[in-house]
Order: sequence, then structure tokens, then C-alpha cells
Amino acid sequence: MTKLKDKIISAVSLGCDKNKVDLEKMLGRLAEYGFQITDDIQASDIVIVNTCAFIQPAQEEAIYNILEMERLKKLGVIEKIIVTGCFPERNYNSMKENFPDIDAFLHLRENDNICAVIEGLYGAQPSKPIKKFKRVITNSPSYAYLKIADGCNNACSYCTIPRIRGRYRSYEIDELVDEAKDLAERGVQELILVAQDTTRYGEDIYGENALIKLCDKLSKIKGIKWLRLHYAYPEKVTDELLEYISKNEKMCKYLDIPLQHIDDEILSSMRRRLGESETRALVDKIRSNYPEIDLRSTFIIGYPGESRRAFKKLCKFVSDTKFDYAGFFPYSKEPNTASFYMKNHLSRFIKNYRTKKINAIQHQIYNQIARSKIGSEIEVLVDYFDQSTGEFVGHSQKLSPTVDFGVRFVDNNSVSCNSFVKVKITDFDGCDFKGEII
Repeated sequence: MTKLKDKIISAVSLGCDKNKVDLEKMLGRLAEYGFQITDDIQASDIVIVNTCAFIQPAQEEAIYNILEMERLKKLGVIEKIIVTGCFPERNYNSMKENFPDIDAFLHLRENDNICAVIEGLYGAQPSKPIKKFKRVITNSPSYAYLKIADGCNNACSYCTIPRIRGRYRSYEIDELVDEAKDLAERGVQELILVAQDTTRYGEDIYGENALIKLCDKLSKIKGIKWLRLHYAYPEKVTDELLEYISKNEKMCKYLDIPLQHIDDEILSSMRRRLGESETRALVDKIRSNYPEIDLRSTFIIGYPGESRRAFKKLCKFVSDTKFDYAGFFPYSKEPNTASFYMKNHLSRFIKNYRTKKINAIQHQIYNQIARSKIGSEIEVLVDYFDQSTGEFVGHSQKLSPTVDFGVRFVDNNSVSCNSFVKVKITDFDGCDFKGEII
């Protein structure tokens, strides 16, 4: 047993922040078991490749990383490779044939048994399951993702998540509060609430929506200063939720609402619950009644049957709405989804061309909005120090870490990571804000 605990483990994390939380919990179990965790793959005995399989590019990234680990194993750099996450869940039956040098492929339900899996690989005596452990935070300790549910019931025509992750399953409030308290005790100051659909939280286990109730309890945790919501489905963004975000001082004045399109025919084919008029009404209401809330959204470009008229309508909607942040992704034809079997699929050239065109529109909006903030003063949570530039990098209430712009500024000998500072915005370089400490 002592020899097994001497093994060093590292991980490759791919995909979304929800997948990342799964990995952090696995690493927490392994650390509690006694393994040493490192981010240096070359110094590892065991590598966990935590994969995504949402769309084809994500699967290609997973395959690339798996093959790279197999190469390192053949060179004798590492001993064992374990592949987890959505990729083996989606392709389990073909994995062993396609990747013969992988030592274990885990179904999602097996994540909690990661220690037993490694014991089995080395022929070690089974130990008692680990029930109490601390998540290993793999990003800046200033913030952490709090995964409040798994799976999805929405059955959008293009999405593989329900087939991979199953039906929507909320986690108990008490369980989430305990996890959040532990994160706060370790210095985390912002919690980013994530799920495939955060706005349906609690309906499956409490018989009613419990998102606000959860946020209320999280708000009372000492040390947590900011709470941020990602992935709010538009039909569940109620007046009550908007009022709550607006009035609760700990709620970031920021909302991520994936709208996906604006054309009625496309939205109906996508199986989205709101049509064009309802979507416009929601956005107009937020802009008019809650101007303090910044909006992020995502859109699918080149969905089957997307006509030039529908695409032009989407471009105009984006141009007129001026989202604070938006992401655009070319449609990916995924097997076993409803849209896979539809007619009128667009060519890769058209999808990429349209994505580039609408990105250019949003880029102009980004620059216009960003430059309007030059001279303003904002509170910044410092995430890390960039040794290559000699700058500290952080984010604000209206800038979600890793997905939005950062705020960069030079140290004046009073700054430390994971602290709050007042910064005056002095410039925007197209990627990040530049500032100076007040």
C-alpha cells in the first residue's frame, strides 16, 4: 500500500467547467487517499485524461490528448493512463479497440471509484471508499465553480448532453452549501454556479424552483463575496430572478443566457422553448429594467436550413442588441441527435464564413463597449501574476474569468493574488483591459 501511495498523479482537463468540477472531485479523493498530485505530466506515474465529447472538435481534442499520453507511455515516461469524462461515456464500446494502450476507461458513474480503479490497475488490496475529501482547485484560488446539477431534460435538437449525461439531477442544497463553505475556508471569494441549465435548479428534487433559495444560503457564507450565474435558459429567466440578481449585493450583475438564434423557424427546429418575439421581449426587458446587468449569450451558426434571410436577421439582432459578450459556434452535425437526420445541412465553408462574419460584428461591439469604459473605476478580484508581462491579472463582477476579458495592471507593491483592488481602466488592447491601481 505504501508503494502505491508513492505514485504521482497528474491530469489533463478538457471541456467545460462542469467537467472540470468532476475532475477536481476525483483529484480530491486521490489526494485524500495519499497520492501526490502534480501538474507536471512528465513527472507523473499516472495520468487522467478528463475528456469532453459535446461536439466533433471536442472529440478530436480528446483523441489528440489520448494519443499523446499513449506516446508518453510507450516512451516509459508514464505508467498508467485513465480516460474519464464524456468521451468514453459516448464511445465506450469502441474505446478499447481504438486505444489499446489505455489502462482504464471510466463511465461517468465510476468517477467516485477512482481510487479503487487505480488499486485494481496495480493489484493492490482494496481499501474503504473515501467519503470525505476536499476538492483540488485547479484554477486560481480566487474563484471556483460550484456545479449545482448534472444532466439535462431540454432535448434540444442539436445537443448530445442528455444522451451522455442523462436526465437533469439537482444536488441537495445542504450538500452544496457544505461544499461552498469548504471552498470559502480555503480562500475562494467567488462562486460561479454552473449546470447544463442552472435556472431549473431544484425542480426535480423539491418540486419547485429553488435557485434563489440556494443563492440565499450561499450568500450567507462568510468569505464569499460574489456569486455568478452561468447557463440561464431564457424561458426560466423570470422577473423574480432578475429582481434578485439586481438587489442582492453579492450577486454579480451579469447573466449568461444561451439564446442560440433569433429566427422563429430555426428556434422551433432547435426545440427551443422561446420564439423570436419572446426572446426579444426578454432581452428588451433586461436592457430596460435592469441596465446594470451585463448580458452574455451564445449562438449556433449554420444550423440545418439556416437561410441567408435567417442569418441576416441574426446579424441584425446581434448588432442591435449589443450584447456585452457573445460567443458564436458553427453548427456541428452530431450522430444520434434530431438535427443529424435533418435535410438542408450547410457546407463547412458556409458555416465558417458566417461564423467569421458575425464574429466581426460582435468584435466591433466589443471594442465600442470596452472603450467606453476607459476612465471608469472598477473593483477587481486579482487572479494571478503573469510573469511573462510583469502584470497582475484579475476580473470584475461584469467579467467572468476565462470566458471574458481580463483586467491587467502593474504592481505598486501593495497587491497580492486573491485580493480585491480598485482599478482605473486606462486602455483596451482588444483582448484585455489595461488599468492602474487607485
